[in-house]
Amino acid sequence: MIKSSLLAISGVVFSGGEPTMQKDALIALAREAKGMGLATGVQTNGVYPDTLAVLISERVIDRVALDIKARWARYNNLLGGNYVTNVQRSLELCKQAHTTRALSEFEVVITLFRGYDDEVPIIASEAGTVDIVLQQGVTQQVPPLSEKEMKKIADDMCRSVKIRTREGGEIVYESDRSRRAARKR
Repeated sequence: MIKSSLLAISGVVFSGGEPTMQKDALIALAREAKGMGLATGVQTNGVYPDTLAVLISERVIDRVALDIKARWARYNNLLGGNYVTNVQRSLELCKQAHTTRALSEFEVVITLFRGYDDEVPIIASEAGTVDIVLQQGVTQQVPPLSEKEMKKIADDMCRSVKIRTREGGEIVYESDRSRRAARKR
């Protein structure tokens, strides 16, 4: 499928389910895609850091979007397993690879559900200077946060963030506070 699309594409993003769960297949596909001259990316929950380590060390991945689901204290309970250590390892691995330019693009995606916006600053502090995406969480039980509500959450972060919603797509948002902080630098 990738080969047949070469005239129309410049890159491939592997997403899921969870693509890093299929380590050997993902690595083989990423190698092939890079061999065709394509940019490669992966959207991951970070539960399989060994897969990410190979992709990065072989330089067959250009971009990682790491979805951090909750603050660490709530993580294992939310996902029903012992995942904190692996996700923390993935975060540190990707941060270091991005700093050393072994990974050209890296962002932390925070999928926001109503009532959990207090977790954003905690997750953002773990991410450090990495790009942050606030993504609208959608569930049948609770109405999703609006773009306006997500901008209000971003206002408290004093930094530029991407906001993704169904109604508005993706925007880069800078609060007045983040613009003032940037002018002071």
